[in-house]
Amino acid sequence: MNHGRKISGGKYHKQKKKKLYERRSQERTVTLGETKKKTLRVRSGIQKTILLNANSANIKTKTKIQKTEIKNVLETPQNRFLARQNRLTKGTIIETSLGKAKITNRPSQEGCVNAVLIEEK
Repeated sequence: MNHGRKISGGKYHKQKKKKLYERRSQERTVTLGETKKKTLRVRSGIQKTILLNANSANIKTKTKIQKTEIKNVLETPQNRFLARQNRLTKGTIIETSLGKAKITNRPSQEGCVNAVLIEEK
């Protein structure tokens, strides 16, 4: 019942603090809006470009890859509330000028939105 306590009533103490490389980074969510990017310094001095907002996507059709505008977020299979907030994550189905498309990459990690056109039946 007493969390963090021994049977005798004494406290358990952490053996060590978390090191800087063990800490989690701030959670990033990519939303639909005017494109906004940010550059971060990550481990070993590498520069990583992340996406904060996006309004265009690279859509792959059968013959070519085309950059188009994102009109709306239709659905997110992982969580329906993310679609209501217009968040772009992997697996999200978006509406573009070419038609419906499914996001195939992780925009919060890569700095762009890549998608594959979904064929209507």
